[in-house]
Amino acid sequence: MIGSIIAWHINTVLGRDDIVIVDRHTHPDQWQNLCHRQYANYLDKDELMPWLESASQIDAVIHMGAISATTERDFNKLVQDNIRYSQQLWTWCAQNGVPFFYASSAATYGSGDAGYNDDERNTDNLRPLNGYGYSKQFFDQWALSQVKNGLPTPPQWCGFKFFNVYGPNEYHKERMASVALHSFNQFRETGTVKLFKSRHPDYADGMQLRDFVYVKDAAAVVVHFMTQGNHSGIFNIGSGTARSFKDLVTAVMVSQGKAPSITYIDMPIDLDGKYQYFTEASMHKLRESGYTQPFHTLEEGVADYVQNYLTQPDQYC
Repeated sequence: MIGSIIAWHINTVLGRDDIVIVDRHTHPDQWQNLCHRQYANYLDKDELMPWLESASQIDAVIHMGAISATTERDFNKLVQDNIRYSQQLWTWCAQNGVPFFYASSAATYGSGDAGYNDDERNTDNLRPLNGYGYSKQFFDQWALSQVKNGLPTPPQWCGFKFFNVYGPNEYHKERMASVALHSFNQFRETGTVKLFKSRHPDYADGMQLRDFVYVKDAAAVVVHFMTQGNHSGIFNIGSGTARSFKDLVTAVMVSQGKAPSITYIDMPIDLDGKYQYFTEASMHKLRESGYTQPFHTLEEGVADYVQNYLTQPDQYC
């Protein structure tokens, strides 16, 4: 999802088509994320490392690929796809002097007890709530250890802690797709949107808070670091403003010109005890790095998603 929108940004904003796209399609319709893109080549994930050995003139490696399901329980898979693969790419970039940009996750913050500050000195204090979050935490810690111990590093490197990203090209993600997409589909099919009841005394039903960030903003931040080349480290990518799930689904329904209807349901057992009730990215570090572009408000991002993609015959960006 995010990778395809980064490719969209490189195509449409930078006007470049010298991209090699690497993926492993696991959904029968996932290929459609590529349909509007202009690029030089496509590789399966297992083809990338051999291809890199004979490649030249690589400007950057942008690594968004991972098992992103927060419910993945096979940690061996997470080790191979989210840790080892990232280490291999980091090592190649370090050896060949190529900037490296990778996806971390706000899931590394766990319950948020240690805050949502991307100061790297805070990294070891974080306690993720699931294996996915820990796989991202592990690689962040590993990258920082390379720097601390004076080991080979890429000339520029950035890890991006994405918060709740929503927007076009997420259709293959099924259960892991955003609440924006699920609520759009539910509302069209049933006339109401289902939200989890709260199991926390400080939060009313529907008022659980998240930092929702539109995927076009997320892509713009990544490309900013790729093009300006002056900063390395770990950076939050969120909007910086927590909003409720009720606000989100209301925006989805209003963007269709409809009156909101919300039904509250019990939280699934596999999420109980592993659920974040509040996330909000600290944006100071990103702004201090020189990124000055405004982010879409929740209502602006949802309106673009619904009106220009979800309600169109071709939903792909």
